[in-house]
Amino acid sequence: MLSKNTVKFIKSLHQKKFRNQEEKFFVEGEKSVLEVLNADFIVELLVATESFVEKNSKLIERSNAQLILATQNQLESLGQYQSNDSALAVVLMKSNRPFDFPKDGFVIGLDDVRDPGNLGTIIRIADWYGIKNLIFSPQTADFYNPKVIQASMGSFTRVNFFYAELDEVFHQWNVPIYGAFLDGKNVHEMKHVSRGVILMGNESNGISTTLERVVTHKVTIPGFGQAESLNVAIATAILCDNFKRLSIE
Repeated sequence: MLSKNTVKFIKSLHQKKFRNQEEKFFVEGEKSVLEVLNADFIVELLVATESFVEKNSKLIERSNAQLILATQNQLESLGQYQSNDSALAVVLMKSNRPFDFPKDGFVIGLDDVRDPGNLGTIIRIADWYGIKNLIFSPQTADFYNPKVIQASMGSFTRVNFFYAELDEVFHQWNVPIYGAFLDGKNVHEMKHVSRGVILMGNESNGISTTLERVVTHKVTIPGFGQAESLNVAIATAILCDNFKRLSIE
């Protein structure tokens, strides 16, 4: 039975303050819940409809999560989906652990990217292009924000990430830093690139002056119309596509 205390607890996880305090977040919808159940996250609580439980009983049993049956209306009142006829999971956060730069390939760096939808989409883009590692400035949107989880479409389960002062980490890594700037080198004119950080800046202000000093290569996406700029998630996708192409040519 779904108690008032459980409802109150899950609804508190809509706010970053309580997510950080409890070190937990929630995932909703059939696809994302199945993704997190199959990943290396620890699912503490699963609130699900009878039909979802019947279809996924073995997976749920393996998870060792506490199971509470609920109706579709109850699920929709708990989360942010307007329509959720499947499940909602309460999941333990992973610790903010730094990783070393991989031996080859790319890392996506985000400097003050504040929109949760953009962050979630960028995580999905990274997953599409096989980029497993991302690093975020402290001002970047919260990875566990429900809108980030939604926009990532399950890709949040397949990437590594941590928050840090980017300039300090980049000095330690000592790898090429490719920063997106309007006055950078045309990415279409670049030659073979095998590794480095693809650094994207704030939606309004771009990459900060502090980080501009550590950028080793300024790059840009050529425009052919009159738009002032590109959405940061779209720009990330275009750069990832070009860098992946350049790495295999």
